[in-house]
Amino acid sequence: MLRNVAVLVLDQVAPFELGVLAEVFGTDRTADGFPGYRFQLCSPDGGTVRTSSGFHLTPHADLGPVEEADLVAVPAHSQGTVVPGAVLDALRRADARGAHLFSVCSGAFLLGEAGLLDDRECTTHWRYVDELQRRHPRARVRCNSLYVHDGRLLTSAGTAAGIDACLHLIRQEHGSATATRLARRMVVPPHRDGGQSQYVEAPIPKAPEAPTLEPVLEWLMGHLDRTITVEELAARAGMAPRTFARRFRAETGTTPHDWLTNQRVLLARRLLEETPLSVEAVADQAGFGDAAALRHHFSRRVGATPHSYRTTFRDRAHSA
Repeated sequence: MLRNVAVLVLDQVAPFELGVLAEVFGTDRTADGFPGYRFQLCSPDGGTVRTSSGFHLTPHADLGPVEEADLVAVPAHSQGTVVPGAVLDALRRADARGAHLFSVCSGAFLLGEAGLLDDRECTTHWRYVDELQRRHPRARVRCNSLYVHDGRLLTSAGTAAGIDACLHLIRQEHGSATATRLARRMVVPPHRDGGQSQYVEAPIPKAPEAPTLEPVLEWLMGHLDRTITVEELAARAGMAPRTFARRFRAETGTTPHDWLTNQRVLLARRLLEETPLSVEAVADQAGFGDAAALRHHFSRRVGATPHSYRTTFRDRAHSA
């Protein structure tokens, strides 16, 4: 369970990506029932660092907290940032003792310089994926992902993708309900593609001429237990089925069927976590029709059977 969070900052750290980490892990929301963390900003010597926007930050500490942190996070830094050997050694020790490692955007280059991307799946901002692969040929760089979770290594694409990765980690550690509540509190989507598989594909940018499908999506969210066809959805949107399918992909980055299946898997996760319903009843309420269909789609997107997922979540809740 995450308790201690250390964020490494060097000169030319990017303030937005750092702010994402501070917002999720450094803001005390325990009074509202959210998990609390010991959040510490660390520089090599504990001294002030200059951000890429020109202002300065005063960290909490030197590299000491990194040695006992459950999560060591590295926000984006400008290309060409010189990484002291002590920082690389601290990252290697954190990895060796089993800490979570998390990079946002170009922070992946710091992990790569420490040799921590070798033979692992990872990602970074789309502008830098080729350079990351060139510098670290043994890394398995995924160029089309919002974030990639490989064991205890979590890497995200640029800027706001760090939020997606943070929420993914919160969901893994504290459950879907906590992640969804936090997303609502931060006024961001709990998931941008509707699913929470290990690899989340980047959404296609919203076309300027495409009308919003929000009313249809809201209706869908309230009727996940029903059998729903593309023709029915198209009629609700006032479009021909083919036109609706094209507009749906333009606005959400996926097909109506895949989006709906992902939403049903997320609902099934919440039901498995929060209710004593049988797997058959969960399948019915989530719109899968029967337990076999639920197991098929759940296993593909979550990487575990509904039964094992529920057992894992209950063990985690008991430990907390």
